[in-house]
Amino acid sequence: MALHLGRHHSSLHAELRWEPVTRRVRASLDGQPVLDTTDAALVWEPRRVVPMYAVPRGDLATVLEERSPATLPDPLPPVLGPVNFGWHTTPGTSYDVVVGDRRVPDAAFAPDDPDLGGRVVLEWEPFSWTEEAQPVTGHPHDPFKRIDLLASDRHVVVSVGRVTLADSRNAVALYETHIPVRWYLPPEDVRLDLLEPSTSRTTCAYKGHARYWSLPARDGAPAVEDLAWSYPDPLPEVAAVRDLVCFYAERTDLVVDGEPVPRPVTPWSSPADQERT
Repeated sequence: MALHLGRHHSSLHAELRWEPVTRRVRASLDGQPVLDTTDAALVWEPRRVVPMYAVPRGDLATVLEERSPATLPDPLPPVLGPVNFGWHTTPGTSYDVVVGDRRVPDAAFAPDDPDLGGRVVLEWEPFSWTEEAQPVTGHPHDPFKRIDLLASDRHVVVSVGRVTLADSRNAVALYETHIPVRWYLPPEDVRLDLLEPSTSRTTCAYKGHARYWSLPARDGAPAVEDLAWSYPDPLPEVAAVRDLVCFYAERTDLVVDGEPVPRPVTPWSSPADQERT
């Protein structure tokens, strides 16, 4: 029987996964070295969809002080992003990281699994990271993920309830592994007058820093927070989405070429929708 690769990959989320990395990886804090290694590994703890770097203890230029592990919430979300680093879903030991006179609480974790060779997983923030001589933002890149940007003349309509928020035939379709297609739309095709700028900001390791818009409550309909975003200064690899506006398909109604697109269930869906998967 043929293997559906996407489903197979998703089925591995419950496992502790790792992949060796040959590039030079360095991290610092306030200009002080934290680590320097050419023997790192990418580690995905169970339920994690984003990897973190794990490095040999001998390549750390810092002090690790053992601490009590954080208590996991009950219920635990079915998938975990790059937040709440202290929530560990595999046996191991948690540490505070001490760099000079600064302590970063619960910022390191040593899984017990012998395949990792005693490597220590480091939190991403507040450290500054480089791969070779290239600064890296957000989190390590997943070697099993890619992004394709395709100009599209398909008819894309986005709405909430009976309110049309965007109508365009000049989208850029962003295809990202294991993520629903994202339709980036020219601002002139978006009803920005119906939206309010949000104070939310996020960082994507593949695209850069995003700003957001929300839909305020109106005509008895509740507000929808942070339903659209854009990248005013994207990373060079995705320059084609600069200043274009994208809506969460999880929080809006999407119609492409006259066909309604079912709302996908992803980590950006409501908790109730995620529980139904």
